[in-house]
Amino acid sequence: MKIEQAEQRILDLRAILDRLSYEYYVLDQPSASDQEYDRYYQELLALEQEYPQFFDDHSPSQRVGGAVLDSFRKVEHKRMMLSLGNAYNLEDLRAFDQRVKQEGLTQEYVVELKIDGLAMSILYQNGRFCQAVTRGDGTVGEDVTHNVKTIKSIPMRIPIKEEVEFRGEVYMPKQSFEQLNEKREKHGEELFANPRNAAAGSIRQLDSSIAAQRKLDAFWYYFVNAAEFGIQTHEAAMQKMDECHIRTNQERKVCKGIEEVWAYIQEITERRHQLLYEIDGIVIKLNNLAQQERMGYTVKTPRWAIAYKFPAEEVETKLLDIFLSVGRTGRITPNAVLEPVRVAGTSVSAATLHNEDMIKNKDIRIRDHVIIRKAGDIIPEVVRPLAEKRDKDSVPYQFPNICPICGSTLVRFVDEASHYCINQDCPARVVESMIHFASRNAMDIDTLGDKKIEFFHQQGLLNTIEDIYHLKEHKEEILTMEGFKEKSYQKMIDAIESSKQRPLEDLLFGLGIRQVGKKAARIIAKHFNTMDALMAAGKDDLIKMKDIGEITALSIIAFFKEQKNQDLIQHLKDCGCRMDTEKEEIKESLFTNKTIVLTGTLTRLTRNDAKALLQQMGANVSGSVSKKTDLVIYGESAGSKLDKANALGIALMDEDTFLKEVNMDET
Repeated sequence: MKIEQAEQRILDLRAILDRLSYEYYVLDQPSASDQEYDRYYQELLALEQEYPQFFDDHSPSQRVGGAVLDSFRKVEHKRMMLSLGNAYNLEDLRAFDQRVKQEGLTQEYVVELKIDGLAMSILYQNGRFCQAVTRGDGTVGEDVTHNVKTIKSIPMRIPIKEEVEFRGEVYMPKQSFEQLNEKREKHGEELFANPRNAAAGSIRQLDSSIAAQRKLDAFWYYFVNAAEFGIQTHEAAMQKMDECHIRTNQERKVCKGIEEVWAYIQEITERRHQLLYEIDGIVIKLNNLAQQERMGYTVKTPRWAIAYKFPAEEVETKLLDIFLSVGRTGRITPNAVLEPVRVAGTSVSAATLHNEDMIKNKDIRIRDHVIIRKAGDIIPEVVRPLAEKRDKDSVPYQFPNICPICGSTLVRFVDEASHYCINQDCPARVVESMIHFASRNAMDIDTLGDKKIEFFHQQGLLNTIEDIYHLKEHKEEILTMEGFKEKSYQKMIDAIESSKQRPLEDLLFGLGIRQVGKKAARIIAKHFNTMDALMAAGKDDLIKMKDIGEITALSIIAFFKEQKNQDLIQHLKDCGCRMDTEKEEIKESLFTNKTIVLTGTLTRLTRNDAKALLQQMGANVSGSVSKKTDLVIYGESAGSKLDKANALGIALMDEDTFLKEVNMDET
């Protein structure tokens, strides 16, 4: 075969296999037998091996998995991946509908199934699949391209050359889940609790061949930059995705008004369990894209969409005992030991009781028959006891006053519902603090999990956070322990050493400072840039930052005031841990340090691009107009936000003036 003929045949075979995969995995309408597919596939493999100069990373032959990563790379989303607000009944949906009506918008909605999977963003450039990123905290996710690429319903090429982003859910079909657990049971491995956990565990495999074996799939429900292509409605965007062979869920409906939405929800609820995949609700979105922008966003959620959550399944079981657990801050959590019972697809044998007040208010007692459910289909909780079935000799539960781990007296602070163990050397607090420090959202030492930390603590090797960085000094001892060989030991040490390069925001979160979550840690790190600058900050310096209040500020000051914590920071410095973060270069302009709101439809750049430009110039971009707003930048069809800005006397700027200020004017 001539080389030109070989190249053309390779291209033809790739096109044939792409088409057959689309027919089989997306349309469920295969036009060829498995044997015919395999013949094409084997022919392609042979030709690619004979003519390696025509290698293409996007060939169907490269989807089988095999790439092995050392760790997951963090990726900052170009546009935040927000979560959805929740509705639990018709009244909540009517309230959402009323908010749309008050904005004077068309009450036309697209109703979609809420897939119970792992939120994902995929990016195409020049018509080729190039990246897949998890939602993470909404701002920063993890690059899992090597695993998502193995999902055969996802096309490696689309007929759009411009950069496009689609978002959706990667999930595990019910049949794949059952087959996986059957296989794990045969090998004596721990079973996955539900398809969502199985999908998440598969996507987080460093070895893509494992993900390829798990038979994952995906539905895509959001064309992020659809408006840039002249698309005016969400349904039209979904149809465009269908044309590009991006797999969307056809179980969706355009509804006129909330009553039609409710009728469709009732229809789906009746046949929910007949679906081939798990869903945990229904999503309702305003159809018109320009009107979506007019509705705008809160800090965490879009105002133009809402998720209806199915009522939690309630079942009866018996409460056998109550035990206390101790968290990393010393917080005491009472937990119920239950007779195992199946709830929402998984076996439940324990549930949180939150605090002493909940137990007293509900009068929950040991040996009670109780009704339990999963809050949000995830966390088991005790709804109520069945007092009519209670034993005659039953007595109210008395909350213990000593720590179950170290025996210290428990403390309940004023205005708090929880009890605390204030002994900083309590073994439970020590172990939990190390687990948190090594966790994925903190220092991300993925080879040092919960059980391994507990084991090393029992062996006397881990008693403080700084001990993590001295494990390498115990090599000989560790290699004598069951389950450790040279390769696994070295992999663990490499991960520990690599964690030293984590930026300041990850270290701050890992330290477990009360009131400092992941988002607050990032805000603080970006503001102060170095640990020394933060440690020298006073209350006034801290509360100047957006979203950092007085309680958080005082908690930070109290943490760094303790000599023990100062010694910890110095020790981590001496070990080589990074104490700074990348400094964001701020381009000084009239927008610097101003609170700005964007409203209306911008015609020459997207809302997200405008937001990014403003943030680069040191602006705080808000989703709502208030007295604290310094400037409103408006585009076409600006609505209530512009009216409110006028009423408050806030400065206004149209799109053309804004573009001149940022030197993007074409004239």
